Amino acid sequence: MIVRTQIIGFRTIVRKEYSRVIRIWVQTMIPPAITMTLYFVIFGSIIGKRVGQMGGFEYMHYIAPGLIMMSVITNSYGNVVSSFFSAKYNRHLEEMLVAPLPNFYIVLGYVAGGVVRGLLVGGVVTIVAMFFTHLRISSISVTISIVVLTSFVFSLAGLLNAMLAKKFDDIAIIPSFVLAPLTYLGGVFYSISLLPDLAQRASMMNPILYMVNAFRYGMLGISDINIWLAYAIIIVFSVSLFSVCLVLMNRGVGIRH
Repeated sequence: MIVRTQIIGFRTIVRKEYSRVIRIWVQTMIPPAITMTLYFVIFGSIIGKRVGQMGGFEYMHYIAPGLIMMSVITNSYGNVVSSFFSAKYNRHLEEMLVAPLPNFYIVLGYVAGGVVRGLLVGGVVTIVAMFFTHLRISSISVTISIVVLTSFVFSLAGLLNAMLAKKFDDIAIIPSFVLAPLTYLGGVFYSISLLPDLAQRASMMNPILYMVNAFRYGMLGISDINIWLAYAIIIVFSVSLFSVCLVLMNRGVGIRH
């Protein structure tokens, strides 16, 4: 009976997060589609004609997986950080904390909401990309597993940011000064083989590089890094971030005063 109650609680959180995404679809779905359309027009159509081919593909075709992954990363992160911090700020998170629902399910519930939004927005951006280039999938299993794992990682990262944030300004610092630079330098628009040796070695320290290239491998069959190394790094980040979030939840860090 207790387990059934806990599962119902978990499903309720997921349903609430999904309903929130759908209810404000004009804010959650339309802006990423418009932004990515601009990327395709500017970088794909205009600049891409001068760049020519990259990795054996037309430039627009080459950057499409990176742009899809960029939308998944930013929206998975943004959904959880805004939703959880709002719950904390408005103090209705306390209702979940006093309910017979383990913190394990609370963490998974919010993360599942982030994953759902990441996948929905990724699907929308994929449809947009199909208007500009012909997409094909080289490996369905790699494509799906990487996009889900990446969305999971950045949903956890968003949750961690929301737990530690004390004011609304704090939830904007990481996306602006950490997430955005790492994403743009993560091989979305270029192959690191074009960089000098020192810059290549520096790029290898960027975890987003592995996610973008693994997803590009799933769609195009090419990658600048070893695909199994990418899986290992993503799984390590998933386990580490989940453990940290769960420990902080159990200790009440940032959520109990």
